[in-house]
Amino acid sequence: MVYSLTVKSLAGIGPLKFFKGMAPAMIMAFSSASSVGALPLNLECAEKLGARKEVASFVLPLGATINMDGTAIYQGVCAVFIASCYGINLTLSQQIVIILTAVLASVGTAGVPGSSMIMLAMVLQSVGLPVEGIALVAGIDRLFDMGRTTVNITGDAACAVIVSHLEDKRLKKA
Repeated sequence: MVYSLTVKSLAGIGPLKFFKGMAPAMIMAFSSASSVGALPLNLECAEKLGARKEVASFVLPLGATINMDGTAIYQGVCAVFIASCYGINLTLSQQIVIILTAVLASVGTAGVPGSSMIMLAMVLQSVGLPVEGIALVAGIDRLFDMGRTTVNITGDAACAVIVSHLEDKRLKKA
């Protein structure tokens, strides 16, 4: 919903056109669970959707490295889930620490499959949750990793397309 609205309102591209154009990169990201591995195809798709080469060549590699919004959400949800499974009630301050740690950890997470499990251990330790709780999500992490990667590369491409459109608009005014 968010990408659909922002791409439509800020770049003037319909959601169907955007997602259809991004489909090859999204399929690659989903199957490989690697935002870095999907980068060449993501660059190609973003440029076909109107992203300027110089913008896409900057935004997409940067996004593949530090824009792991799907990972941040996943780590927060996992931490709350693990706390719930262990019967631990999280205080407001612990929840805030989880949010901050998950966001910061997602920036440092490598764009390769399975790297978020290491960061999840850090998030759990930051609020004193048992690291053994990772075993509760380890079996399904690969599937979630595939979905997170797809979300991440789609967001990167949306940003590249939007920035290119806004830059083109600015240059036309000048």
